[in-house]
Amino acid sequence: MRASKGRKRVGLVVGVLVVLTGFGYLLTGGISSNLVYFFTPGELLAKGAEVVDDPVRLGGLVSPGSVQWNAQALDLRFRVTDETGRELEVHARNAPPQMFREGIGVIVEGRMTAAGVFEATSLMVKHSNEYRAPEEGHDPEKLYRTLVREPGN
Repeated sequence: MRASKGRKRVGLVVGVLVVLTGFGYLLTGGISSNLVYFFTPGELLAKGAEVVDDPVRLGGLVSPGSVQWNAQALDLRFRVTDETGRELEVHARNAPPQMFREGIGVIVEGRMTAAGVFEATSLMVKHSNEYRAPEEGHDPEKLYRTLVREPGN
């Protein structure tokens, strides 16, 4: 009878070790491959080839005069700048959010190419959490048109 208790304990210890090892792998190996780091243009440029093709997030302000949007081709190009004045060219193949414009804070997720262009897969704009309804007498459709640029403008 004593031998069976010993075997049960050994089996229990082995089982617990297997579960803990699996859990440890998920925490270290499984999560680290899914982490996405946040950089400013200056930080990302300083990393150089180290971050090429790694998934990262880039944050900063859309540089004035840099937005080029081709609605037919779904081709968006702009530059993101930080407080140091360093800029990085961003290319996205999707429509920008309605609030996207020059001078607004953005966070883009994607990968840096060897050519030095950030290929974005996701684009988010920073904005206030304060909602203001259009003032009485203002047509919401006219306000919307001020946010959207017509092709060729």
